Amino acid sequence: MLQPPAFNYDSGIPGLELAELLSYAVQYAFGMLRIGAFILSAPFFAARYIMLPVRIMMSVILTLPVVNSVPMPPVDQLVALTAVPMILTELTIGLAAGLVLSIIFGSASVAGDRIAATAGLGFAAQIDPASGTSVPVVSQLFSLFMLATFVAVDGHLIALNILIDSYTLLPPGGPMNAGPLLAAGKEAVSYMFNFSVQLMMPVVSVLLLVNVLIGVITRSAPQMNIFSFGFPMTLTMTVVLLFFGAPVLGKACEWVLGSSLELMEHMFREMANG
Repeated sequence: MLQPPAFNYDSGIPGLELAELLSYAVQYAFGMLRIGAFILSAPFFAARYIMLPVRIMMSVILTLPVVNSVPMPPVDQLVALTAVPMILTELTIGLAAGLVLSIIFGSASVAGDRIAATAGLGFAAQIDPASGTSVPVVSQLFSLFMLATFVAVDGHLIALNILIDSYTLLPPGGPMNAGPLLAAGKEAVSYMFNFSVQLMMPVVSVLLLVNVLIGVITRSAPQMNIFSFGFPMTLTMTVVLLFFGAPVLGKACEWVLGSSLELMEHMFREMANG
């Protein structure tokens, strides 16, 4: 009579124990906090037209090189109440990095809004797909131009590289110095107003001269209606200025992007040195 073969259950397929797998999952989720917070707050990544599952998958994939090269806190600390300050620290670092970029990116929107108000195009508004709010068309064009320049010069890859390098400068679970975060926020707001003035000033200054000229003409010839003469002239001059100023605007946007990425990297270095 045939006997069934004897199996050696001790020499099965190598694998992970459930407890060990859960510990890896907890450390992986902790390492994903900083990247996930950055993706939820940074320009281009936080746009409404990028679906939430896509952002989650981006966070999961970008965390792979981090957990393989940076040591994570022990699981005993991550499952205790002492992990709450560490979790808040990781979220704060990611959100601060994303908000610094978003604030400086707002300079394009502010510049477009002021140009639209000067040209009389403030009423021409539509829903911005990135923020979901109603903004002037010129402001939306400036924002899209900034995002297109950001992707064209690989600014999104540079920002992600700076963020991943921050795990080496600021190890997960370590203390955080909040001073550089506040300083970077104030500097980002200063950059936003400074860059917005520089972006809009060439167009606004010419439109101001055009409005003065229209005022002189309508004053000397009252039969020249400002709505039939001045408004079309202002719109035509605005389109011409934006068309011929597009190459210079691209260089200016690239300079703004470089300054924002430098500020983000400087913030991480100051936090590490402080």
